[in-house]
Amino acid sequence: MLAPRGLAAPAFDCQSCGACCSYSAEWPRFSTEDDAQLDRIPAKYVATNESGMRCEGVRCSALTGEVGKATTACGIYDVRPDVCRACMPGDDDCLMARRAHGLPTTSS
Repeated sequence: MLAPRGLAAPAFDCQSCGACCSYSAEWPRFSTEDDAQLDRIPAKYVATNESGMRCEGVRCSALTGEVGKATTACGIYDVRPDVCRACMPGDDDCLMARRAHGLPTTSS
């Protein structure tokens, strides 16, 4: 999401959020990764059909911590899928996930 000219986009701390990692079981899907990238993701985090990350309900199995609380993090951050890398703090996907969890969508 681009902020209007002259205004900064909202700043959010991903390590006190995690909403994008607990939004939809359809979200963490593999799409542009090559085989070498996928091989680095531990098998315990990969869905049985290998289409994306394994989820527990709507929550990615690699998410640690409690959504909306401090110390939320990705357990495989360095090897996370491209779709996860593409979601940026304050962008449309981030804000949609934050709204779904009842988290603020503007920074203060």
